[in-house]
Amino acid sequence: MRPRKARKSPDEMTFLEHLEDLRKRLLYSFIAIFVAVIPGWIFSRQLYAILARPVTQYLPEGTKLAFTTLTAPFMLYLKVSFLAALFFTSPFVFYQLWMFVSPGLYQKEKKYVIPFVFFTSFFFLLGAVFGYFIVFPWACRFFLTLGKDFQPVITVDQYFSFALKVLLGIALVFELPTLVYFLSKIGLITSRWMIKNFQYAVLAAFIIAAVITPTPDMITQSIVAVPMIALYGLSILIALVVGKNKERQKRKEEVVAKEKAQNPDNLAG
Repeated sequence: MRPRKARKSPDEMTFLEHLEDLRKRLLYSFIAIFVAVIPGWIFSRQLYAILARPVTQYLPEGTKLAFTTLTAPFMLYLKVSFLAALFFTSPFVFYQLWMFVSPGLYQKEKKYVIPFVFFTSFFFLLGAVFGYFIVFPWACRFFLTLGKDFQPVITVDQYFSFALKVLLGIALVFELPTLVYFLSKIGLITSRWMIKNFQYAVLAAFIIAAVITPTPDMITQSIVAVPMIALYGLSILIALVVGKNKERQKRKEEVVAKEKAQNPDNLAG
């Protein structure tokens, strides 16, 4: 049996090899999502009912979402299946992301693969849950209450685009703590820098909330922005802990180096 070939480090990999590795990771992720679409399609009607509940619960009794083209229902169920497959396979997709970036990490950092996959998946799904149970119903109620003097005719295409924007947008925003952890590990940001730029982070949170949320009112935007600011605060604590650990490790290495310099005979022995 031939021994398994070890992966090259980033310094040893050419640009084409980086692209090949990226292609492989994207291919694995796509295959996983495609396979997960099959059970998603089988339960697509039930998944659609769950996805549509934030708006249907506020519609007049007997009112359903509409479609204007013959293929719209088929495309809707297919899109719902893909969305469910994406969330279901997110741990595997994040694992493929780790495998792509892991050659650039130190050997001692590569052992964090399980925490990375767990926390990226956790915050991704947490963001989707927050969007589905909090932001989504609030936005639907706001729009339907505003238009209560009219007959609602909401198409499935419009609603799915709305749902995709809210759920995926908030899910990705909730990845901030994990992103900050790795940026602080490689020294690109520090807790001091994040505290210094806190006011800009608050402004960015409301700008992102305005993009994600479909309603122009400050209440709905605040429902998204306030948790984002809280996540930024959590990220500051994460960066602080990472920074202290790096300083402690650096002092330890300096002490070891100093001892080796002072006792060269012990090192030789």
